[in-house]
Amino acid sequence: MSRREFDLFVIGGGSGGVRAARAAARHGARVAVAEESRIGGTCVIRGCVPKKLMVYAARYADEFADSVGFGWTPGAPAFDWATMLRNIDREIDRLNQAYIRGLETAGAEIIHSRATIVAPTVVRIEATGEEVEARNIVVATGGRPNRADDIPGGELAITSDDMFRLETLPLRILIVGAGFVAIEFAAVMAGLGVATTVLHRGEEILRPFDRDMQRMMHESMERRGIAIRTRDELAAIERTPTGLLARTTAGAAIEADQVLMAIGRTPNTTGFGLAETGVAVDPAGAIMVDRHCRTTVPHIFAVGDVTNRVNLTPVAVREGQAVADTLFGGRETEVDHADIPHAVFGTPEIGAVGLTEETAREQYPSLDIYRAEFLPLRNRLSGRADRTLIKLLVDAATDRIVGCHIFGPEAAELIQLVGIVVKMRGRKADLDSVIALHPTAAEEIVTMREPSERVRRAAAE
Repeated sequence: MSRREFDLFVIGGGSGGVRAARAAARHGARVAVAEESRIGGTCVIRGCVPKKLMVYAARYADEFADSVGFGWTPGAPAFDWATMLRNIDREIDRLNQAYIRGLETAGAEIIHSRATIVAPTVVRIEATGEEVEARNIVVATGGRPNRADDIPGGELAITSDDMFRLETLPLRILIVGAGFVAIEFAAVMAGLGVATTVLHRGEEILRPFDRDMQRMMHESMERRGIAIRTRDELAAIERTPTGLLARTTAGAAIEADQVLMAIGRTPNTTGFGLAETGVAVDPAGAIMVDRHCRTTVPHIFAVGDVTNRVNLTPVAVREGQAVADTLFGGRETEVDHADIPHAVFGTPEIGAVGLTEETAREQYPSLDIYRAEFLPLRNRLSGRADRTLIKLLVDAATDRIVGCHIFGPEAAELIQLVGIVVKMRGRKADLDSVIALHPTAAEEIVTMREPSERVRRAAAE
């Protein structure tokens, strides 16, 4: 019996894989997408979306407290963890079905199974053993959270995947790591009344972010009662009659009900036939690709976190679209990974696009730095101490905006719009020409006139 044939076979039904499959099908290609779990991937099922809904839930604590300064007399609000999870699950189910409908409407076939590559143009469907021909293959298997397998008692820890399946809200939690996942879950847990500790081996939290953003977030977290231990590492976890005891290399003993490992993710490249087919991976296990997402094997492509380039869902989506357009849309398309807006959904938030101040100082001999730090109008009555910081980095030689960093409420929403300006290579003069909308925090973006600091590096340097 002859094998079934597809123009494109996608392994992985996350955001990047779904976009590649759907776009290719709309271009008229015969497409299949194989997913062994639920369609939607990490972001939709066990990542960005449910986590953001948890963030919203945790922020109601602030709303209740802040309302007093505005004349409200709130009662005694009660939070129910099970109700929140049940409602989040209902929304995830809706999104899962929406993804499925999108694929089916486009004409792509969904295969609920693990799939492995057995030859450059042959894929095996593991659930049935069927082998199919694929003119092109896209690997979009994402990443998996790193665990604590290398320390005694590491099996007692949980990962971000497990946070959405906890039966009860812990009273105490230790979060190991200080990237955006760790900081966001710390904000959620603290907001829900959990005694929260963050443990980080580095000198400061949120290492890739601008130092002012690191400082503002660190200070805000400590004001909210989150204990932050830096320059220390997890050494062991023990079970005790009252929960867990985490020991650190510096000799600290931290009691907790849960220990969350938020120490990054590893590309999910094991067991898909990549090595056997000759697809090259780097030392971290990420699939190596060129600017068109091509791997080292002809007809095999990779998109999203499995390539470990920029591990953000919108990047995976754009890469999936680019592959589909390149193969079936009649135009070679590549993704520009520069100046991608990104955020930390803490409380308050961080929004960033472009270079950090530290990097901009290295790259531009003439740099103007604009800073506006202020107490938001709302906090004047609420009594909350969190301040907002908006920072613009401008190449003084060209007046081009090369970076923007915002700490404060709705920073993520603001940075998406500023990202348009940065991507268009907008100038500071362009912002200066905009009339402010008052009273808003965002008006500071267009009203900063004098640099807070002018950096001028001698040519010899």
